[in-house]
Amino acid sequence: MTLTGLYVPLITPFDLAGRVATDALTALATDALDAGAAGLVALGTTGEPAALSDEERGGVLDALAAVCRARRAHLLVGANSVEALRALADRPEVTAALCLVPPFLRPGAAGVLAYFTHLAQVSPVPLVVYHVPYRTGQQLCASDLRQLAGLPGVIGVKYASGGIDGDTVDFLADIRPGFAVLGGEDPLISPLLALGAHGAIAASAQVAPADFVQLVAHWHAGDVVRGRSLGHRLAGLATALFAEPNPTVIKSVLHARGRIPTAAVRLPLVPAGPDAARRALRHLDELTSASR
Repeated sequence: MTLTGLYVPLITPFDLAGRVATDALTALATDALDAGAAGLVALGTTGEPAALSDEERGGVLDALAAVCRARRAHLLVGANSVEALRALADRPEVTAALCLVPPFLRPGAAGVLAYFTHLAQVSPVPLVVYHVPYRTGQQLCASDLRQLAGLPGVIGVKYASGGIDGDTVDFLADIRPGFAVLGGEDPLISPLLALGAHGAIAASAQVAPADFVQLVAHWHAGDVVRGRSLGHRLAGLATALFAEPNPTVIKSVLHARGRIPTAAVRLPLVPAGPDAARRALRHLDELTSASR
């Protein structure tokens, strides 16, 4: 199995009483799949999982599993411990677990390889490595990533290196068959697709899912002109959506569009400022106008 296409990591919407707004979450999930997304991501960073109780995390997973089961869509789940992985054993809807490179400790490439070897051995589902070095503090070069790609049970990487450099080009020039590279840096999705990425895990896509689906389709079809043009527009939108800590601006935009009950986030996040929300809404309006 090679993961291809768009995967949408969903926010966790809250209602006026501060509870998880399950109906709104289900609607967001349904909208993403209706637009052509290949799957969803539950309990990723965008969903504020650390700020949710165990019961709330279970409810979010129940809701998204139900949508993916009904639509026969892929479901990736954020899981960053052996315990979290083992809890997926009774979740037949789960395609794979999205597992962060160990943060803060900086164990080195050998430590990262040993860590994912262990996780893959105990996990009931395949793993997708989440490589985001500017958050974890752990750099991995192209050869390190290829070693991870060779581990049994590791089927892909969410690649969010913070830029495109020689290692990016080197890595994407020689991808192991069956191993998926999914762009995870929203403003850079288009150039990563141009270099050979199989798809994307893009939080911005829940604001404009059909456009991100089309972006992936353009590059997969080799339509450079349309892929480049749409990619530039989506990069502007994504940059605006990430102008303040994710998912604060995304929530402001979704609330302004009437798609979630509130723009509330939980500490340590605080709501996005009005200027950031206005800029993102302007980009969204321009994208909508250009798509007509």
